Amino acid sequence: MIDHYEESFHHRTMELPDELLKGAIDIHVHAGPHLISSPRRVDPFQAAEMARDAGLRAIVLMDVIDSSTGTAWMVSRKVSGIAVYGGFILSSNYGGLNPRAVKTAMYYGAGAKFVSFGAHSTRHIAGSEGKLVDGNPVLYKDIDPEFMEEEYSRAVSIPLEGATSSALDRILKIIAENHHVYLNTGHLSGPEGLRLVEMARDYGIKNILVAHVSRNNMTMEERKKAAKLGAFLEATYADFVYPGGIPRSHYYVEKHLLNSLPGIPHKIPGGFASFRDEIREVGPEHYILSSDYGIRAACPPVEAMRGFVASLLDLDVENDTITRMISVNPAKLLGMPD
Repeated sequence: MIDHYEESFHHRTMELPDELLKGAIDIHVHAGPHLISSPRRVDPFQAAEMARDAGLRAIVLMDVIDSSTGTAWMVSRKVSGIAVYGGFILSSNYGGLNPRAVKTAMYYGAGAKFVSFGAHSTRHIAGSEGKLVDGNPVLYKDIDPEFMEEEYSRAVSIPLEGATSSALDRILKIIAENHHVYLNTGHLSGPEGLRLVEMARDYGIKNILVAHVSRNNMTMEERKKAAKLGAFLEATYADFVYPGGIPRSHYYVEKHLLNSLPGIPHKIPGGFASFRDEIREVGPEHYILSSDYGIRAACPPVEAMRGFVASLLDLDVENDTITRMISVNPAKLLGMPD
């Protein structure tokens, strides 16, 4: 008698990852434009065309420097056969927690589909960036007064207790008033991410995504609590497969601020196998898989999605489970029909 593992293993095909991508959605695509010191792998038109040709149903463009709502509007006008969304990531470039910038993004271009609470401009990330001096890690916030004043002081953080700032209050109210928009915790710490999920629920925000960085920094109990509160948990291919150890100018235009330290860890303990076990413990109905690809040194985002699917298949994750996490759940987050 062939057991379940042997049966599924022997019925996989070379084409299966491609078949499972039909109807999938990548909610985390980084395509140009970007800093000239750190160009992207593809421009947004190419990203949309590649995704469409692979059978994806939609992509969400993310820009750590600026709003991607205008870019999504342009791409949607020129690339047919796929839905393209954009949104807004709060950043020090806009002064951190900026309600006016969030409100503007709602009405600019295609209109925001998401609001993220920071990428490289959260205190969690900015406070971990730096360089090696005589072989020892040194943080920019500790040695560079200009960095401290211009970046770290404006970086996004969420109070774990006590009063909410007026700016944060207004931003949460704007998101709550726009039911088609989902809240993305961004690169907050685990405790901050969970606190933001709790606050979002209190404000009546129904569509919530715990971004991969926040999820990676949560304990298993915190992940389960976020899921119980109705948030989706994001996992990206970049969490597992990523060209590390290279100084990158993801966010800062100054060459001396190239980050040489692993502010965002890309090697998850236990790798894909530990993530498979996490899915089974928490439940696939709570997870969304995305690429988080677009850097020049890596493959195009759609290839990352294919690699993510293939990797989970190699670990005997069921087809229906994968489809749930790359198609059904992201469609629900985006408010797209089944």
